[in-house]
Amino acid sequence: MLPLFKVAILGGDGIGPEVVAEGVKVLRAVEALLSGVQFDLVEHSVGAGEFLRRGDPLPPSTLERIREADAILLGAMGLPSVRWPSGVEMTPQIDIREQLDLFNGVRPIRLFHETHSPLKGYGGAGGRPIDFVIIRENCEGLFSERRTPRPSGRDFETDTMKITRRGAERVCRAAFQLALKRRQHCTLVDKANVLPSMAFFRKIFDEIAREYPTVTTDRVYVDAMALFLVQRPESFDVMVTENMFGDILSDLAAGIIGGMGMAPSADVGDTYGVFQPSHGTAPTIAGKGIANPIATILSVAMMLEWLDHPETLRGARLITDAVARVLAYPAHRTADLGGKTSTTQMGDLICHALP
Repeated sequence: MLPLFKVAILGGDGIGPEVVAEGVKVLRAVEALLSGVQFDLVEHSVGAGEFLRRGDPLPPSTLERIREADAILLGAMGLPSVRWPSGVEMTPQIDIREQLDLFNGVRPIRLFHETHSPLKGYGGAGGRPIDFVIIRENCEGLFSERRTPRPSGRDFETDTMKITRRGAERVCRAAFQLALKRRQHCTLVDKANVLPSMAFFRKIFDEIAREYPTVTTDRVYVDAMALFLVQRPESFDVMVTENMFGDILSDLAAGIIGGMGMAPSADVGDTYGVFQPSHGTAPTIAGKGIANPIATILSVAMMLEWLDHPETLRGARLITDAVARVLAYPAHRTADLGGKTSTTQMGDLICHALP
């Protein structure tokens, strides 16, 4: 009997269902090329739309069914107009990370074509490459007490930057393990000159670094990293950072390779893995057929790699190579890249580019 991987499909809100549909299309196309594996795709309703329908953006029964999956493919969740009484948006995707302990946020940044980047001299023949990975700690940091009840009536508010030894050790170790598979360079991004929590993070990073003597290291303050990602992004391989810093730097990094529609991601832990584009729900373009599905399709490739079967690993390479072939042609551009290729047309192009 062929191995059967159960994949939970969470379309979510806004453009989420549109880009997930293209990711599923590509997954089914590559499944036909693989031998020895099959995928059982099960859809679940989550997000702001689910809250409006039934009063809970992430019902406990749905979360339990999600736990039964081998992997989770997510589109995007939340809408600016749907908020909790505190005024913040509903973010069930963060709830999933925390409840499934998906501490390791993997954000690959790769420039596929020189015309995608606003930076000069990158990509193309003779250009410098942009190819690095941001590792974001997902379960602590400045997001850690976001759901903690607050006293009413006071004229101030606070958020806590929480860094535990366990949290810092495991995310730093994940970053070094990834660096071993790449160019063996790991950068810590922190604010250790000001924040004691970040000085603690740096102390633990230095301890873990001694376990990986072949990996070179450096340490960069987060504000300086925002500068360096624009000035010299080719200098970096793997970088590891706190939750909020990773959130901000991931968006900046996406900007230098064409935008959020080009940035895939994985949120993984010891047991579960969620794979999703780094972008949000983009409600202003939902339903127009112009959303860029590349980030979702590349997230499917990351999912196949994480499943770690010889055939899923081959499928991941097939998808990534197909994306590269399609994007090699300047005419193949969605609206965010200045082109006219629709969401479904881009998915079709990538399916046709599979060998």
